[in-house]
Order: sequence, then C-alpha cells, then structure tokens
Amino acid sequence: MNDIRRTILWVIFGFSLVLLWDQWQVFNGNKPTFLPSTKPAATAPAPTTGAAAAAAAGSSVPSASAAPGASAGAVPTQAAAAAPKEQVTVTTDLFKATIDSEGGTVNYLELLKYDENDRTKHVVLFENGSPATRYLAQTGLLNQVDTGERFPNHLTPMAPKAGPREMAAGQNTLEVGFESAPVGGLKYVKTYVFHRGDYAIGVRHEVVNVSDQPRDAQLYMQLLRHGTVASSTMFGTNTFTGPAAYTNEKKFHKLAFTDITKGKVEPPPAANDGWIAMVQHYFVSAWLLRGDPASEGLKREFRVKDLGDNLYTIAMVATLPKIAPGATQTVNSTLFAGPEEEKKLEAIAPGLDLVKDYGIFAIISKPLYWLLNQLHGLIGNWGWSIVALVVLLKAAFYWLNAKAYASMAKMKAINPKIMEMRERLKDKPQEMQQEMMRIYKTEKVNPMGGCFPILIQIPVFIALYWVLLSSVEMRHAPWIGWITDLSAPDPWYILPIVMTATSLLQTWLNPTPPDPMQAKLMWIMPLAFSVMFIFFPAGLVLYWITNNILSIAQQWVINKRLGVLGK
Repeated sequence: MNDIRRTILWVIFGFSLVLLWDQWQVFNGNKPTFLPSTKPAATAPAPTTGAAAAAAAGSSVPSASAAPGASAGAVPTQAAAAAPKEQVTVTTDLFKATIDSEGGTVNYLELLKYDENDRTKHVVLFENGSPATRYLAQTGLLNQVDTGERFPNHLTPMAPKAGPREMAAGQNTLEVGFESAPVGGLKYVKTYVFHRGDYAIGVRHEVVNVSDQPRDAQLYMQLLRHGTVASSTMFGTNTFTGPAAYTNEKKFHKLAFTDITKGKVEPPPAANDGWIAMVQHYFVSAWLLRGDPASEGLKREFRVKDLGDNLYTIAMVATLPKIAPGATQTVNSTLFAGPEEEKKLEAIAPGLDLVKDYGIFAIISKPLYWLLNQLHGLIGNWGWSIVALVVLLKAAFYWLNAKAYASMAKMKAINPKIMEMRERLKDKPQEMQQEMMRIYKTEKVNPMGGCFPILIQIPVFIALYWVLLSSVEMRHAPWIGWITDLSAPDPWYILPIVMTATSLLQTWLNPTPPDPMQAKLMWIMPLAFSVMFIFFPAGLVLYWITNNILSIAQQWVINKRLGVLGK
C-alpha cells in the first residue's frame, strides 16, 4: 500500500514538473516539449484597404449614440483631415515617447530602464507598426446626443504647444500639450504631464465650449492593441495577455481576445469608478481617472471591440457635466505604462495590482511574494531573499516535517523485515499484505507519514514558480557570480547539477521500497527531473536546492538519532 501511494505521489510531482517545464519553454519563446498547444499563436494578417484599413487605424467604432454598455469601442468613424502630421518626441528619465499630432495619440513608448532579453535594446510598449505590433493609447470626445455632430477625437489634427520636449537634469516635471481647432463647437486641449521616476503619466483634458449653446460631451480613453499572444500549453497555464477592466462593484475582469472575437465578452456595467488596462507578461498599460474628486467620480462605461486584422480596443467612456457656452470642463486622468510592480500598482488605484497574473495559485503566490518582498527590503538581493524565504518556510513546517522524517526513518529501520517477509510470502500476495499491515501496526509506523513533505512542497513549488514567472522584479535580477538573471536558466548548469546531487543524497536517506522496480525508480526520478531543471529559472532551482539542503540536514539528524543512518 505504501509503495503504491509513494508511486502515485511521484507521478503527481513528475507531472507537475512536466507542466512547469512546458510553460517555461513557452515563455522562453520555444514550443512546448511534451504538451503541444491545441491552437497556434495568434498571427496578424497583412493590412487591408478600405473599411478594414480604417478599422486597423482604430476608427471603426460606432457612433456616439451606441447603447451604453454595448460591446463596442468608443470612437465614431471619421476620415482624418489632410493636414500634415507631426511626430513629437519626448524624452524623460524613464521614457522615450512619440506623440502623434493627429489626436495627440501616444504611438511609441520605449521603457529606458528595461532591456529586452538580449540586453541590446529597450522594451518597447507602444508602437505604431503593422497590425502584428500596433499598440496605441488614444483619447477623444463623443457627442452624448445623437445629432450627427462630431467632436474632436483621436483622428482630429491637434497643434503641439511650444515648450521643452526633454526632461533636463534636476527637472521633476515635463508638460507636453496639444490643442485642436473647434469641432462641433468644442475645442479639445490635452496635456501630458511626465514626472521623474514615475510610470504614471498625468493626462489633463480641457474641453472648451466655444459655441453659443451648451454641449453634452463624453470623454473616451482607449487602448488599441494587436491580439498576438504567446502560444500556451493544452492546459492554458500561461500568464494572461489581453484587455482587463475593474470596478469596485464587479471587481477584476479579464477579457480574452478570443472571447471578444466570439462575442462572449460582457464588459463591466456602467459605474462611478474603475479603470481599463492592456495586460501582458511583466508590463501593463492602463487608463485611470484620478487627480481630483470630480474626475474620479465621473460615471463611465466600458466598451471592447474586435476591429479586425487582429486588432482590439478597450475603452472607458466618461460622461461629462453639461458644458455651458464659454465654459471649460477639466478632467484629470492617468496613463500608466510600465512594469507590473505589485506594491506600486497597489498605491496607484484599487485593484490595479491584479493585472499581475498568478493564475490559479494566487492564493499561495500573493503571500509568498509579499514575504519575499519583505525579505528583499531587508537583504537587498533577490537570490538571498529566496534562500531566506525557504528557511522561513522550513521553520514554519518544522514539526510537521519532523514527524514525516521520523516516520520515514522508522520505515527505513523496518525495511529489512519487510524485505524478508516479501521474499518469504512472495507466492501468497493476500497473506503478504496482511503481514505487512501487521508489521506496520506492531512497529507503529504510518506508511503515509513520509509523503507529507512532498505534498507540502508541490503547491509551494508551483506557487513560487508563478511568482518568479510573473514578477518583473526577478527579470534580470542578479544573485552571485555567474547568476545574473534569476528569471533565466543557469547559463553554466551549476545549480541544476547541485540540485541533482542533493536530490540523490536525499533519496539515499529515504527508505528503500521493497519492490526492486520502485527502488530503481526512486533513483531514476531525480536524474530525470534534473534534465528539466536545466531549463528552469535559476531562482526556482535555487529554491529547490536550499529546500533540499535543509531537508537533508533535518532528516540526517533524525536518522542518526533513531540509529538508521546508512542502513
């Protein structure tokens, strides 16, 4: 009975590692090894002409009279004016951005503090390339009343205001403004406010009524992104990529690209709070209304749309108070575009930290990250913080593990009796089983007692995998010497070799199964796992090595105390 249960545990553990192996292959840009995807990665067709081309430009959205809450984008179809466009380049300590004078759209955003995996170029978040790479942040105005009259939107020409375009040394704030000519009696002034050391870009919207009649307008903030995502395994265990929305009432909504295309997405209902975002691995962009109570309390709708050509939009449409003739309505918003640093996201807006995707293991991963982050605040090195985390976890489970290791030691002590009995009764399986249970009862040994360490380690192991996979802080984080990136595999394979050695030593300390085939399996499994650990992130292998060493020390002491060391 004990042999069967132990084998089942090893199979579960092995299968978990196979899933992790496949997922790590996916996020290293490779195809899954064992469990191939049931569908290919999304690809973008070549740009088309006519209506489809207009959709790709983000202009296929229904008119302002679209029903509230409809699954649609925000912007009316409108041909762009023939005025020449100007690309305004802005440079700060964190960004190199390009803002198009057509609508004041952010169509290029480079994160200067984050390199790509090859370290030769920076991460680019927004980009106005082909549909396969297009990613834009747009805003504009809608007419609440279905009169056919248009207001300035993201296709309206806007004149850049004079002023500096580069954040100078010692300068903490840089403002870059754009102003439209009156359209439908409204003039739209948009000002981007960049702050030193802050990925939250302030965006001030000023709507000026230059007509002699009051105007009812809506302000939309929209993110347009290509729908290309990394292929997943057949179990879909990759971090989420796609639109997301949040309201205090309905909480966090992940809106998958495929569900949008199939018409299965229901955006959150209209609310007086909330935000929208585009989520991807490590980085996120989000539109939020913040800066003053009037802006934060505006009623808003949430809309999503498949534009075709593998392009999607998510929009937040805020209803403005009636604007009297000659009056100006000011709305303060924030465009966050940067890394998914959990604590900083928490401070920006309620629920924004949820864009960091832990999958189904969030209930374990979030506390693990919190503890790991606290340790990093004290130690200052993510690698040593992982070591300290394992020490604390082993301390927390010390007595449970001690009982398990004591049970394993007793199993090791009675193993000669079991072997002799199996040989003597090998032709009488029923009698053999009865005699085995009698020995367990006489020696007061629980055959399942030694399984607890494995059961405890599996969920923690997988949860920590998600922490390392999802935490941008681990990206390119060094430990010691040759380990310069804890989120990448060990380039010299030293940690996997050490992990294999510690696993074999731990196997030697465990009781040998009476069945010869299972005894061989116990030695083969660590060797088989070591092959997969070669491709696991160094931080995860470091966790496993530390856990093995502490387990070996504890088990060694118990075995020596019970006099079974080396038997």
